[in-house]
Amino acid sequence: MADFDWLFFTEVLVGGLLSGVMYSLVAIGFVLIYKTSGVLNFAQGALLLFAALTFVSLVERGLPFAAAFLITFAIMIAIGIAIERAVLRPLVNKPPITLFMATLGLSYIIEGAAQLLWGTQVHGLDLGIEDLPYDVAGVFISQFDLFAAATAAAMVGLLSAFFRYTRIGLGFRAVADDQLAALAVGLKLPWIWASVWAAAGLVALVAGLLWGARLGVQFSLSLVVLKALPVLVLGGFDSILGAIVGGLLIGAAEKLAEVYLGELVGGGIESWFAYVVALAFLLIRPSGLFGQRQVERV
Repeated sequence: MADFDWLFFTEVLVGGLLSGVMYSLVAIGFVLIYKTSGVLNFAQGALLLFAALTFVSLVERGLPFAAAFLITFAIMIAIGIAIERAVLRPLVNKPPITLFMATLGLSYIIEGAAQLLWGTQVHGLDLGIEDLPYDVAGVFISQFDLFAAATAAAMVGLLSAFFRYTRIGLGFRAVADDQLAALAVGLKLPWIWASVWAAAGLVALVAGLLWGARLGVQFSLSLVVLKALPVLVLGGFDSILGAIVGGLLIGAAEKLAEVYLGELVGGGIESWFAYVVALAFLLIRPSGLFGQRQVERV
């Protein structure tokens, strides 16, 4: 232990935590939908891709950043409401596998629509933040990762304030706790669900811009959702706090594993180590750290 490089360990750990924040941002989109309607929205990755591709295409056509963002945000709200009303509302009370397959089909439809509208070429996305190392007490941290972490923190704060202090947000919390009780007191579930899908569209837009700036806006961007699944397993599918904690744990675990365990097995374990952690966690606590436990009565 005397020869252990703690400074390098800290650098790897911090890098992993900051990467995990971006995973959390994608996972929050899943949580918003699942918590209110019980639907595992596999179309979240396609929404992320569509948002990023729409934004960058508008910017390339000469629109200012703010105008492109607002227009894309309005489009994502419209798409979210349309999905809820045209696809998921008719499937209320159907088996979960039916709802899951509906969102899986939606993901391909949305990707196809993005291809028809904007083409298939890869786009570079510049948010004005250079990905340069920033020296903090000898630990080098990516400036872009810091920006992404700050953006994700702001998004979480905005959503928390929305759900705590607004009428729609309080309705969301009531529906998440008990849908039948929410109906009994006069809350309109379709309106709540439409609002939540709109919020998920905003999350998809922000996550799409951050991931698009890092990886480029291309159709493989929709596969980012696969990294959100281990995050949801660890944190719980119905907890925003769980999505944040799960993202931090997954990000740190895969970076540390790649650096300290990768050389023992030939490297390249970062791409799949998160799923090993998630599988092991399913055997111990299937509901996740912050998810609600499902208790079956005999």
